[in-house]
Amino acid sequence: MLKINAGRLLLELRRFAQFGAYRTGVHRPTYSKEDMDSRRWLAQQYEAVGLQAHIDGVGNVIGTPLSERRFLLIGSHAESENHAGWLDGALGVMYGLEIARTFAETPDCAGLPIAPVAWADEEGHYVSMLGSRSFIGDIDEAEIDRAVNVHHGLPLREALRAAGLTGVPRSLLEPERYVGYLEAHIEQGDALEASGNRIGVVTSIVGLWQYSIVFRGIQNHAGTTRMAIRKDAGVAAATLATAIAERFPKVAGPRSVWTTGRISLEPGAPSIIPGKAEMLFQFRDSEMPVLERLDAALRELVEETAISTGCRAEIERTEAGKPWHMDPAFQAAIENAAARHAPGAYVRMPSGASHDAQVVARKLRAAMLFVPSIGGISHHWTENTDDADLVLGCQVLADAAETILRGESR
Repeated sequence: MLKINAGRLLLELRRFAQFGAYRTGVHRPTYSKEDMDSRRWLAQQYEAVGLQAHIDGVGNVIGTPLSERRFLLIGSHAESENHAGWLDGALGVMYGLEIARTFAETPDCAGLPIAPVAWADEEGHYVSMLGSRSFIGDIDEAEIDRAVNVHHGLPLREALRAAGLTGVPRSLLEPERYVGYLEAHIEQGDALEASGNRIGVVTSIVGLWQYSIVFRGIQNHAGTTRMAIRKDAGVAAATLATAIAERFPKVAGPRSVWTTGRISLEPGAPSIIPGKAEMLFQFRDSEMPVLERLDAALRELVEETAISTGCRAEIERTEAGKPWHMDPAFQAAIENAAARHAPGAYVRMPSGASHDAQVVARKLRAAMLFVPSIGGISHHWTENTDDADLVLGCQVLADAAETILRGESR
């Protein structure tokens, strides 16, 4: 019977967290020294399992089995958000490594090819989902040329050069060589913990639509300009935020979420009426009709706010990710494995966050598994998951992988 090495998994997860260790989490931004050190270490581990390992031109680390059979790709992203948690992304990467090792060590499974992978820049320090998008051929050289770091403005080309990746070819998916893709991740919410479940079988991944909304009023003296003639861009932004809070619940789906992540005012002085206000706003849902409905409501509210405040408004949608439903047969394989190892403690659920799986799913059958996040915390250095749940998730995913590959060979 296939059985992962629980002690080794936990040891290697903590070993991986030493690359960029920060408090109880990690700071391992894309193409930093810590990130590249971790990728080179992963390549060494893949080779030790008997895989052909390489780091491609955008930093993806791929372990290719020496087999004529079709591979099952398993992984996630290796980098972290800034000063964030030790499991986000890393969990799925290390599951891929442990499952590849377990299959190689298990005589009955040694011929079933696992291809572990660590994607680059899922977190979007330069380009969101850069590694998986590159792998499926969804990004061209022009977009790479334009990309800069969202935190400090370094061009992506310069970062690749510093990482030693200039001139290294980008790997491109050959779909006929793969059975599909599996990814594991911490939930990044509290639904599993609150319901007492230990495994989440992901049914779909949300589409994320993001906007830059700008109001332009008239900058003037805060003490001498009569209220009746003001065109205050700051008031316009606040008015829109309030209107969204009132209108969106009426048109949203049962799992829709939305966030005003930032409002910036210019010039931002206490005695000056803001002449410009910019809002960064996003919403997420797993159904395209709901996303389109929210988009229409937002545009209507922006127009109404401009009229009521006398400000000019501009709205630009800067991101429009497509929601994606996971492969039903792969979901069933995960669910059946969960039923064996965690009877009564698993649930089907959508993902409220974006993941590489929704990119890879455009070309390959794909599915995801969640384990609980303690307190629902993620993207923070206090992020954590119980050791027992870390082990359980890997065992369930390994069993699902065996089922999928054996079904492929029949």
